[in-house]
Amino acid sequence: MTTSTSSITSRVEAGTDLILERVFHAPRALVFEAFTRAEHLRQWWGPRGWTLPVCDVDFREGGRWHYCMRCIDPDQGSFFGMESWGLAVYETIDAPNSIVYTDYFSDADQNINAEMPATRSTLTFEDVAGGTRVVTRASYASEAALNTVLEMGMLQGISETWDRLAEYLTAPQA
Repeated sequence: MTTSTSSITSRVEAGTDLILERVFHAPRALVFEAFTRAEHLRQWWGPRGWTLPVCDVDFREGGRWHYCMRCIDPDQGSFFGMESWGLAVYETIDAPNSIVYTDYFSDADQNINAEMPATRSTLTFEDVAGGTRVVTRASYASEAALNTVLEMGMLQGISETWDRLAEYLTAPQA
């Protein structure tokens, strides 16, 4: 099944892989950089109403990205004030074409939460007319693991996150 939320196209393959696609109206080098440098990520990563108060990026194969998303929007009810920590470990980098990393739920000390599903993400960046197509293949250990993150609202969250990226990339300061 293929669905479209905002400007994202999504589909599930083999029950364990979520494929997301979107075209951003910016050059590939800039879009790639927006995914790899802390000064960019701080401006757009996370759903609307969330900030990124911690964003430590060691962008190299074997390097880590440790981050914390915090909800600052009181209109988001029980999410207000919540923090969500993550730890990404970079496996393969082919700038500006692709990035492969595994993203884990973690805590402030970079301890991985083994109770939550890990996401092995393969991002590709492709020149297209008018911009850059980003394709993410988010792979999970099982169908149940994928369903867990979907039930948590991951698709809505990534749609809002990529909307924020699109806005950031077209803003004068980008």
